[in-house]
Amino acid sequence: MRAAMIDTTGSADGIIYRETVNPVVIPGTVRVQVLASAVNNVDTFVRSGRFRTKLPMPFVVGRDLVGTVVEIGDGVSRFRHGQMVWSNSLGHDGRQGAAAEEALVPADRLYPAPPGVAPQDLVASVHPGVTSWLALHRWARIRSGETVLVHGGGGNVGAAAIVIARDAGATVISTSSAADLGYCRSLGASVALDYRDPDGAGYLMGTWAGRVDVVIDTSGQNDLPTSVALLARRGRIVLLAGAGALPVLPVGQLYMNDASVIGFVISHATVDELSDGAREISRLLAAGTLRPRSVELRPLSSAAQVHRSLEAGELGGRRVVLVPQTSPLIERLDGGRPLTT
Repeated sequence: MRAAMIDTTGSADGIIYRETVNPVVIPGTVRVQVLASAVNNVDTFVRSGRFRTKLPMPFVVGRDLVGTVVEIGDGVSRFRHGQMVWSNSLGHDGRQGAAAEEALVPADRLYPAPPGVAPQDLVASVHPGVTSWLALHRWARIRSGETVLVHGGGGNVGAAAIVIARDAGATVISTSSAADLGYCRSLGASVALDYRDPDGAGYLMGTWAGRVDVVIDTSGQNDLPTSVALLARRGRIVLLAGAGALPVLPVGQLYMNDASVIGFVISHATVDELSDGAREISRLLAAGTLRPRSVELRPLSSAAQVHRSLEAGELGGRRVVLVPQTSPLIERLDGGRPLTT
C-alpha cells in the first residue's frame, strides 16, 4: 500500500508518499481500508515533535480516518466486513497513523459510522466534535441553563463547541472575526461579537462580567484576566489551544471566586472518554446538527503540502481531507486538484 510517512520528526518536508507494508491484523484490532483521512493541527504537532509521544519509525502521519472493515482480528465481535467505520485516535502513543490506503485500528478506538453522513463530512467533523464535547462535558462539566463563552467560534473546534453547548441547553456567547459573526449565530450563538471591535469587548465586560459559567478559548489567545473577570461563582476556563502562550493569571480573583482553569489535550483522553464523545458526536452528525463548514478533498500524495499550508495559516477554516488512490472518493477529485464540497 501507499502512505504518507516520515522517518524522523521535523518539518513537513520530511513527509514522503511512498510504498510500505500493509498492516497485519492481531487480536483486538481491525484492518480498515481508508476512504479518507483528515489533517488537523495536532497532526503537525506530532509530526514536528512539538507534541512528544511514542512513534514507531517509519511513521504514518495522521489521526482521523473513515473507512470500511476488510479484516477483523480475534476477539472482536462489534464489526462486520464492509461496514463503514471511523477512528480519531491513531497516529500517536505508539499507533501508526491514518494517512494511508489501509490502517490497523484497535477495536476499542473504532466506531460505526452514523447513517446518512458522507465519509468526507464525517472525517472532517470528528476531531473538532469530540474535542469540543470532551472539553465541555468532561472537563467543564457543563449543565443546562449555564452560559458558555466560546472564543474563536468561526473555527472548526469553536463552531463545534457552539453546537454542542447549545445541544446541552446552554446560552452561548461567541467571539470571532467580523466575517464569521453570521455563521456563529446560525450555529446557535445568542450573542456574536467581533473580537477586534473595542465596542464588543466593552459590551462583553459591561453586560456579562460575573455571569459566564464556562469559557472555552479555541483561538489560543488565552486572555485570562478578561476571562477570569467574566466568570460567575465556580466558573470554569478550559484551555485547549495556544501551546506557546504565556498569559497572566489573576490568581486572587480566580480562587476567591471558587473558579478554576483546566488544561485539556484530547491525546490524553481515555478510551472510555473517547467512546462517550464518539457516541454523542455520531448522534449530532446523524441528526444533521453538527456538520463541517466546508471540506476540501485532496489526494493523499499531497499530504506534505497540506501540512505546510496548515502551519502557514493558509487554510483558514477549511477542512482538508486526504483521499487515497484506492478510495472511491478519488473520483470526486478534479484531475487531482483540490475540490471543495
